[in-house]
Amino acid sequence: MLTQNTLDTLRRLKLTGMSDALERQRAQPDTHDLAFEDRLALLVDQEVLHRENRRLARLLKTARLRVPACVEDIDYRHPRGLERSRMASLASGDWIAQSLNLCITGPTGCGKTWLACALGNQACRQGRSVRYLRVPRLFEALRIAHGDGSYDRLMGQLLKTDLLILDDWGMQKVTGPQRQDLMEVIEDRHGRGSTLIASQLPAEHWHEYIGAATLADAILDRLLHGAHRLNLKGESLRKTAVANNPAVDAS
Repeated sequence: MLTQNTLDTLRRLKLTGMSDALERQRAQPDTHDLAFEDRLALLVDQEVLHRENRRLARLLKTARLRVPACVEDIDYRHPRGLERSRMASLASGDWIAQSLNLCITGPTGCGKTWLACALGNQACRQGRSVRYLRVPRLFEALRIAHGDGSYDRLMGQLLKTDLLILDDWGMQKVTGPQRQDLMEVIEDRHGRGSTLIASQLPAEHWHEYIGAATLADAILDRLLHGAHRLNLKGESLRKTAVANNPAVDAS
């Protein structure tokens, strides 16, 4: 009865990890021979692990990464210009801690989105907030926010995000209102958060993509100054996969 009361109290205190661990200890007679301090330490460790897992699940849900990827699964066999030491440095997250940006460019199918999501996953595992958006979706969300009065709230959410991943950069021409919105997003985050750009368009063409020379200069100065860059090369990984295994769907 005493143990049941303790379990109920732990749950009321939202110490779910400890309550679950205590129940497991009750079902494992071997743990009864442990000293009180050892059993308590096991309970505390389980509570910490439980909270870390919940936090990670919450961060990953908010991030909405396009693909499930992690840095441990990066394929270095394909000749696309990836260096283990460079990726290890990026995986450490120091660039995010310093509010620096990262630009990943390369031809279609070379794994830009996958790498971006792997780094986003790694950032979540390090306890950082992440948000993945395709640039067309970002512009659409901002357009709607202007209309329904939620613009300030959306901008606040973007500002508070440790790592903002913008995929499919340069796919469509930018309109005047979109250009101004992009300037506001990049300006708000400059020196406060990290932005990861994934694009098929080489960086030397971004000025033309943005248009309006003055705004383009301002956006790219904030985005590219001091930024890390990964310029991928080589054939599409999807084409390589199909060549090695005709049953693979490359769509």
